[in-house]
Amino acid sequence: MDETEFWELIDDTREAAEGDPEDQADLLVERLLEQDPEQVLDFARHFEARYNRAYHWDLWGAAWVLLDGASDDAFDFFRCWLIGQGREVFEGALHDADALADLLADFDEEIDGDGEDLGYAADEAYEQLTGTVAPDLGIPPAPAEPEGTPLDFEDDRALAERYPKLWDRFREPGA
Repeated sequence: MDETEFWELIDDTREAAEGDPEDQADLLVERLLEQDPEQVLDFARHFEARYNRAYHWDLWGAAWVLLDGASDDAFDFFRCWLIGQGREVFEGALHDADALADLLADFDEEIDGDGEDLGYAADEAYEQLTGTVAPDLGIPPAPAEPEGTPLDFEDDRALAERYPKLWDRFREPGA
């Protein structure tokens, strides 16, 4: 599975799930079960590499604004969700996290921002296909700390200055 096929699968399942990340994860598993195990591992490598690339302070700050707070786990699940939004949104957010204000059509805190199940789709499909746990993917591990410059997530003024478009669009007036 090449990069184009990876993103097509992400886009197709997101559209079929009408943006619901849990439904998208279920559809991803179904679609991956149609592949051979090596293709499932290729998908997992693409996913994991992007997940690691998104381990950045700027994205964590954007997640904090969108979710009104983001713990370590919440940021992990946000990165999975971000991949699930497709290549344009993912790459745009990596380039400029504040651009998420323009890239996202809408954002519902009840379902958006948490793509935990997306992160397990390839593992689940591989295990169903082979009866074994997926092997090591052979890609470099994520850095121990996020890339970039740490932010003070408790400083609303600093967040509003760093993410003016996200702040204006997704935070309550006077937040």
